[in-house]
Amino acid sequence: MIKDGDFVAIFNSIHRVMEAERLLKDKQLKILLIPAPRALAADCGLAIRYAEDVRGEVEEALAAAGLLPRELYRKNGDSFVKIGEDE
Repeated sequence: MIKDGDFVAIFNSIHRVMEAERLLKDKQLKILLIPAPRALAADCGLAIRYAEDVRGEVEEALAAAGLLPRELYRKNGDSFVKIGEDE
């Protein structure tokens, strides 16, 4: 389940999303590998969900590992807002 305010990171391959999941779980960050929401196109069909309270740590870890997502969204009510376009 994706709660209002959660972030959804979309990667461009199954390999990258699985590598990102392993990295973040090794760091014991509260993330969850989820099926990509239908409203969001994902080539690999999977995404990583995380909450605002760990956003900085998650994105810092992904950046340091060269695993930044292709697209990042934030759940806002019934829709998703693409990060980088509204911020």
